[in-house]
Amino acid sequence: KLFIEWINAIIATENCDLQQLTYIFCSDTYLHQLNLEYLAHDTLTDVITFPYAAPPIVEGDIFISIERTQENAEKFKTSTVHELARVMIHGVLHLCGYGDKKKEEQKVMRSKEEACISMF
Repeated sequence: KLFIEWINAIIATENCDLQQLTYIFCSDTYLHQLNLEYLAHDTLTDVITFPYAAPPIVEGDIFISIERTQENAEKFKTSTVHELARVMIHGVLHLCGYGDKKKEEQKVMRSKEEACISMF
């Protein structure tokens, strides 16, 4: 319930309208296959977001690798819950219109993630 309220608050703060949001928690293997098939990226990742509408409408699927999230929590010396919140909100921020391809976009995304996590 806390995650739902938090995500709804973030979406509202971004002046977006939540229509539908689905989280799919999966393995590294499954997410790697999606990464290859849909994005042509042969890398492991922690989160992939598939939007079904354009901002300000929030509608999409967010796939999260549980294995990668746990490993990243250890790597960055944070809790699994903190890292899970980060990837969950990362996907939401994508659906709200934020990118992360360019260096400047990555800086904005990281800043937004931290601001969102502080609201949790």
